[in-house]
Amino acid sequence: MADYKTIHGTLVRSYTTDPDNPIEGQVWYDKTNKVLQFQVPNVTSAGAWRTGGNMNTARIDLMGAGIQTSALGFGGEASPGYQVITESYNGSTWTEVADLSTAGAQGGASGASNTSALAFGRAPSTANTESWNGASWTEVGNLTTAREGLAGAGTQTNALAFGGRVPAYSAITEQWNGSSWTEVADLNQSRAYMGDAGIYTSALAFGGAITPFTAKTESWNGSSWTEVADLNTARSLLAGAGDSNTNALATGGETPSRTAINETWNGTAWTEVADLSAAKGQLAGCGTNTLALAFAGNTGSIVATSEEWTGAGAAVLAWSTTGNMNTARHALASAGVQTSGLVFGGYVPPNLALTESYDGSTWTEVGDLNLARRAFGGSGVSNTSALAFGGVHSSNTADNEAWNGTSWTEVADMPVARQGLSGSGTKSSTLAFGGSTASTDSWNESSWTEVNDLNTNRGYFSGAAGASNTSALAFGGTPPTTGKTELFNGTSWTEVSDLNTARNLAGGFGTATSALAFGNEPIAAITEDWNGATWAEVADLNTGRKELTGNGSSALAGFAAAGNSGSNTTAAEDWGQGNTIKTVDTD
Repeated sequence: MADYKTIHGTLVRSYTTDPDNPIEGQVWYDKTNKVLQFQVPNVTSAGAWRTGGNMNTARIDLMGAGIQTSALGFGGEASPGYQVITESYNGSTWTEVADLSTAGAQGGASGASNTSALAFGRAPSTANTESWNGASWTEVGNLTTAREGLAGAGTQTNALAFGGRVPAYSAITEQWNGSSWTEVADLNQSRAYMGDAGIYTSALAFGGAITPFTAKTESWNGSSWTEVADLNTARSLLAGAGDSNTNALATGGETPSRTAINETWNGTAWTEVADLSAAKGQLAGCGTNTLALAFAGNTGSIVATSEEWTGAGAAVLAWSTTGNMNTARHALASAGVQTSGLVFGGYVPPNLALTESYDGSTWTEVGDLNLARRAFGGSGVSNTSALAFGGVHSSNTADNEAWNGTSWTEVADMPVARQGLSGSGTKSSTLAFGGSTASTDSWNESSWTEVNDLNTNRGYFSGAAGASNTSALAFGGTPPTTGKTELFNGTSWTEVSDLNTARNLAGGFGTATSALAFGNEPIAAITEDWNGATWAEVADLNTGRKELTGNGSSALAGFAAAGNSGSNTTAAEDWGQGNTIKTVDTD
């Protein structure tokens, strides 16, 4: 039998304290407590729903396909009747795309993403089948039996259609091979308006309407249906998600009253988990039982709302202390990511030109800025590529400098000198905005161009995030202190969901669809993350502070550094998945 050294290439080492950076699978001996220990990543013990982006058209009884970050919603019913509208979801935003050829609702659907889907059957009762290629719908081979209220599973080229009304409740099952439908073994229970999950060789049918509602669940193995454990709550007009007959989610529906109940399937039994935020029926769903999307439907009125499900086992993100900077300061700027960061400038007093490079654990002083300054903007993707612009020297400045990993070089000035601005992007593609103004300037590596203003004049933002000069997020700021968030699409700014806590003089990083806001004035440790649609409070900083800086690639990983925690601080923190030290049970 292989021993620990053979597997990991090293002996079990002894420590008087925990090792600084234990790797996954590492075991060590704690000499102080005389025990073997190891580290495990922190994960959630239960799932939860979070608000996603609203659809453009509210409706009921629509069809859905894809996954949480690449979904398609099509058809449905809303005034004045059946719909042809199709919308594509990218994980944060719904966009209208090409319409179905035939309007309808309560149909079957299958598909792996927002670029590949199949729609079949629908009300008014039809055998019509349409295939989606990411740009348009094409009519293909009809179902053998016309029906509505049916369910579906699979992909665009390998699908299963089952149940429905013809107009009587039906048990008919058909299999799609990419060109035609073939009748296969029937469901054991005729029904319609049920939940569905899986692929064409491994599917699940659950709930639905008989007389009046059922909790029955049936599992498909590629050739026949088998009755398995019932739902805990009988219902119809519910949403389903899941990628096999051992992995499913049953969400919402009618009992006959609308319900928010959510159940997850593990291949053996259904378990009630966290409810939707509102009772909802006649909704659509897609994804898996760990990452799902539920959208549109009826809460008492027809709605366009979406909710995103993350199941148990997701990473628990938190701040952890890391190496201190060399010089305490506040009102500085930064660039980079968690393992390759750069901070520069700031105020003690006086104004500073100091630059420090971060490798994920240690800070090293490198070449100074040419102009000492504070309250300015920074951008860049690493500790070898950055831009510093605007701020205060002896007065407001338009000065702009580029960093090449060794030294700063003066490049073209900003159009207007200002302080308290924010910026995001890269050294060659940056957006600078605000500074007690609504002005926005775009940088292309050689010059600045004025573009459309923010909707709200402000400066000293909570933070900014974005990948380039065509995609950015601005949040918080003053005066007055605000939680307003605006999204830039390359042309104009649009107001989106506010921060939960209005703030200014704080930090922020990420992208337009995945960002983090942290710190506050007055001094606070509050942290919120942005999923492209809404902000949610997450784990606090270890040290509350204001006028700090930080950077990172998304809301999943980054760093925060310096600031004022009552006085200037050198403290730095990393944001990412937390870990727990456990002891080996030798009993």
